[in-house]
Amino acid sequence: MKQLFISIICLLIIQVTFGQNKVIDQELIKKNQNAIIEEFVTNCAEKYNYNYQMAEWQNCLDEGLKKDSTVAYLWQQKSMPYFKAKKYEIGMKYIDKAVKYDPERWQSYRAFIKCIFAKTYKEAIIDFEDCKKKFGNNYVMDHTYNFYIGLSYLQLNEYSKAEMLFNEYIEDLFKNRQGLEHPTALFYYGISKYEQKKWVEAIIEFDKALKKYPNFSDAKYYKAICLARLEKQEKVSMLYKEAKEDAEKGFTINEDNTAYETYPYQKRWVN
Repeated sequence: MKQLFISIICLLIIQVTFGQNKVIDQELIKKNQNAIIEEFVTNCAEKYNYNYQMAEWQNCLDEGLKKDSTVAYLWQQKSMPYFKAKKYEIGMKYIDKAVKYDPERWQSYRAFIKCIFAKTYKEAIIDFEDCKKKFGNNYVMDHTYNFYIGLSYLQLNEYSKAEMLFNEYIEDLFKNRQGLEHPTALFYYGISKYEQKKWVEAIIEFDKALKKYPNFSDAKYYKAICLARLEKQEKVSMLYKEAKEDAEKGFTINEDNTAYETYPYQKRWVN
């Protein structure tokens, strides 16, 4: 009995020591990786402009990866300028590496890229749903995963699914971030109704978006179409004119990445 007790104590000591060593090892790995990031991103790649010095930018990151190929941030930094240059397949093979080494940080980013940049909507839904299972319905690029799943369903013509997801998102915003309902979310909720010919309901959501963002040209444009379908022609011409003037002044969907990509249902005006 005494021997068994001693054996149990020794086993517990070994387990505690192993756990402590594992924590120390992880801290050391993180410290070393941060040093690599500083040397090859901060003090190397960021000295170049990837728009016209892509080779220099990539060379810096490649040198860092020679030291440690498991630094997820280096892989993400390799992918990012290719996405902005619309070289999606090239960028995707690098972001896949980032996800391999740090899925909690980079899988939702990859799903966002699939939705907004590469426009592979079925793949985006699969990626986001997997993120939700593993990490919960968190945020990426200012919106929840469900917001982007809703966008993907819009683009796949599954409008009722999109409507449900945007409704849930807006209700969550109202409850947890009261007064901060995002005009883009309200706009897409309106679009999901617009596509189902719910003209009056769509106008209600477009008006909510316009209350938050009075010069929102895209909301005015689709509201004008709804009014036309309701045969309220006296209001259509003026609203259409306002939408065009606001768009010419740059008042469109105000997501950061509209600098690189056209968002779903974003109206591009041709003179």
